[in-house]
Amino acid sequence: MNASAPKIGFDRFIQLDWAAAALNVRAGVAELDDLNALLDTAGLGVAARKKTRTVLNRLWLEPRAELVDYADRGVAIHKAQPGIPVAALCWGMAMATYPFFGKVAELVGRLSAIQGDCASAEVHRRMSEIYGEREGTRRMTNMVIQSLASWGAVERIEKGRRVTRLPQERIDSDALTVWLIEAAVRYARKPVPAAGLQSLPVLFPFNLMRPLAYLVSNSPSFNLRSEGPSNQLVALREG
Repeated sequence: MNASAPKIGFDRFIQLDWAAAALNVRAGVAELDDLNALLDTAGLGVAARKKTRTVLNRLWLEPRAELVDYADRGVAIHKAQPGIPVAALCWGMAMATYPFFGKVAELVGRLSAIQGDCASAEVHRRMSEIYGEREGTRRMTNMVIQSLASWGAVERIEKGRRVTRLPQERIDSDALTVWLIEAAVRYARKPVPAAGLQSLPVLFPFNLMRPLAYLVSNSPSFNLRSEGPSNQLVALREG
């Protein structure tokens, strides 16, 4: 095992309705009992239920301190625009919270960009290069891929040997567009080229329909930095 291998964190299959229920609890439109009822129906064992709740807590119920404001802004979008896809909000929060989730999503997006599908084995190989050939890397990668399928982004075919993209979700909301881009920059942990925002692999399930350069340049969340005469980078605004 690589002693410096990064932590996995996102180590459970998370159904979309569980993540959506956690979002609704944070939004004050559902009770914790509603989420617990869903987990009861799933028939999870004691250990599995505890680990599932840990992931859901980090996603919405008890986000890390540096992500509380980000989560609250996502909740505000959810409450103000109830018609927007819940999967997009959960995707953004998962990217910002769990680099492991983001890396699997990025790899699936990158590897499936040309033909629309990719081999699961190739995703596993590349994740092992990053996270090490340690016990759990393969299983947890499968957990994320299974979650991506539940969230409507992909379909697992050929008995799980291949992953194919499903049709993209159109994102027409200015607020959600900016929020998702912020999630991608948070996941990258470095400035992102402005010219590549429309085709970020980690956001492959979403078709961002709004004028991205305009939204980013007018958002209080970002600073635009110039790197050379024709290359602008999108960075998170400090503080």
